[in-house]
Amino acid sequence: MADRHNRDLDRKPAPLPEALPVPCVDSHAHLEIVTNTDAESPQVGAVLEEAASVGINRVVQVGYSAEQSIWSVKCAESFPGRVLAAVALHPNEAPVVADLDADLKVIAELAKHPRVRAIGETGLDYFRTPPELQEVQRKSFKAQIEIAKREKL
Repeated sequence: MADRHNRDLDRKPAPLPEALPVPCVDSHAHLEIVTNTDAESPQVGAVLEEAASVGINRVVQVGYSAEQSIWSVKCAESFPGRVLAAVALHPNEAPVVADLDADLKVIAELAKHPRVRAIGETGLDYFRTPPELQEVQRKSFKAQIEIAKREKL
């Protein structure tokens, strides 16, 4: 579906898959990557329509940075009944942000939004994080666990 909506690609889009036998929820979507546009864009709506045509009637749009988490919440606001949001700092993002505490405050505020259902994409991922930055990753993860507990997410 990504190729179908990215105007910069000259490739013919792949055919849609066969429809699922029952309606399903995509529990981990990145519509910002597929559409490369604003969260409120009709292009996002077109992707959601295609997904619905093959049995995916709702998605959880997952944030991985403060900026992308804001995008996720805007998307969930723009497409109620079709999109919910998860907000977080990805474990590889946390050690490299300019101001971790400020970004965690953004995530904490977004977590209160009624369209947010989860804290994610978070965790520990030392594969791309050098040892000297792993403590920052742990701090971020612990803070996000606290946010999740406080907001019951």
